[in-house]
This record gives sequence, structure tokens and C-alpha cells, in this order.
Amino acid sequence: MFCSKCGANVEQGKAFCSACGQPVAGFSVGSPVPAPTYLQPGSQPAVAYAGFWLRVVAAIIDGLIIGIPLAPIFLLIFLGTFRNMQDLQNMQDPSALWVVLGPKILLVLIISAIASWLYWGLCESSGWQATLGKKAMGLSVTDLEGRRITFGRASLRFWTGRGVSSIPYLGGTYFLIDCICVGFTARKQAVHDMIASCLVLRRL
Repeated sequence: MFCSKCGANVEQGKAFCSACGQPVAGFSVGSPVPAPTYLQPGSQPAVAYAGFWLRVVAAIIDGLIIGIPLAPIFLLIFLGTFRNMQDLQNMQDPSALWVVLGPKILLVLIISAIASWLYWGLCESSGWQATLGKKAMGLSVTDLEGRRITFGRASLRFWTGRGVSSIPYLGGTYFLIDCICVGFTARKQAVHDMIASCLVLRRL
């Protein structure tokens, strides 16, 4: 190939003449270069709001994950409370029964609450942004801008959800309203999601 301006020999594949700098015929100077695939619009993973049933299945998985390790601990707490069934039958006074069982029941509730709080709070504020149950279902917890939440916000979300739901009398009604909101709010937020300004997203 020869330069059309000065006639010098130009190597194959060169865009400019090495002698005079004239652009070689057939090359378009300044033509746009396609953007890398990872920068193309739509290349990022799409997201959608997580629906009610996905969250239910995730909660069941999480309940098993946290319940199975705690079961032996609870068994040890109550083990030996009564030497035999005769001890239980002889204890006719309900107040006496509460004196024996009350502290142990309270201890079980405290252990369960702390273990659950740490499990949900640490998992949802971690790099996973999800508990094991949510991760298995392809869900993640974010703030309203889709960013990772802090442990403090994850804790607020936990206590305004499972914490309030465990309150006698009030908890059942609150839990029902909490569940209904997931099905009817625009971004499928439960009450505790709205209080903590969080979203539960589904990776597509």
C-alpha cells in the first residue's frame, strides 16, 4: 500500500503514513469506539421488590437455621427441672409452678431474642446484605437507595419487626398488619421496613 499524498510505502494496517502523516485511505479518523460490555446500559443486575411468599420461605429457612442450634441449649436449661413426673403432679399451686419454671422460661426468651437479633442484624448489615434464608431465595436488604445498611439500621428493622411482634396481645395484630403491608404497598415494604427505611430486593 502506498500513500496517496507522497507515494511512500505504508505498512499494512497502519492508519497514517510514516513519511508525511497523511491518513491512509480506508481508515476513519476519530470514529467512536464501542463502550465495554460492562458499561453498556442494562448490563448491571436487575432488581425487583421481594414479594410476600418469597419472604415467608426465607423466614422459615432462617427459623430452622437459628432454631436447630438453640434447641439443645433450651433442653439443657430445662433438663433436671423435675426429677420425675411425680414432682410435676405434686405441684398443684400455679404460683409454685411459676417459681420453678418462670426464671427458666425468661432465660430461654432472652437467649432466643439476643441470638435472633445478632443473626439478623449481623447478616443483613454484612456484605451479603441478607440472612442465609434470604440469600437462598436471592433476596437482599438495602436502604432506599439500594445501598448496604448499617448494623444499627438492621437492628432497628429487627426490633420493630420480630421484636414488636413478640409482645403479648399487641404482637399478633401488629404481625398481621406487617404482613398485609408487604402485599399492598408499592415497594412491598412491611411496617418494619418503612420504619427502618429499608427495602427487600430480589436479584433477577
